[in-house]
Amino acid sequence: MAEPPGAATTDRPGTWDPTAPGILRLPSGRLLRGRGLTRPLPAGPRPDFGLYLLGRPPKGLDWEHRWVRWPDFRLPADRADAADAFREAWRRCATERVELACAGGRGRTGTALACIAVLDGVPATEAVAYVREHYSRHAVETPWQRKFVERPA
Repeated sequence: MAEPPGAATTDRPGTWDPTAPGILRLPSGRLLRGRGLTRPLPAGPRPDFGLYLLGRPPKGLDWEHRWVRWPDFRLPADRADAADAFREAWRRCATERVELACAGGRGRTGTALACIAVLDGVPATEAVAYVREHYSRHAVETPWQRKFVERPA
């Protein structure tokens, strides 16, 4: 069976190994890596682009990245900026290794992954469950994060 257009494969340059820890495969086949910045950088290739969801700008990254101001257990400070960042991550993960991360890799990261899943075609009311099934059962930690995914701006 042929893969859908834009599907990520392990033999295409710039994509993640789909069996590596933290990898979320979107319905289109695109791959994203979620992780917690408090843990060591995983073995293997580094991201081509990172989207970091933190209260303060990240430090010590030597690859292209974008920061969305997003305090722990809250929502993004600028929802329009966050939505733009999600669209950028979704576009780029078609051909690049894109990583999303917050401190723990669960609440903010899971929420952002769910928002990107919506961009990829997952119904907003099903996106949190999709990310919990395919990324982490602990993804999206608060009721307001869940509502943020279900009611996109």
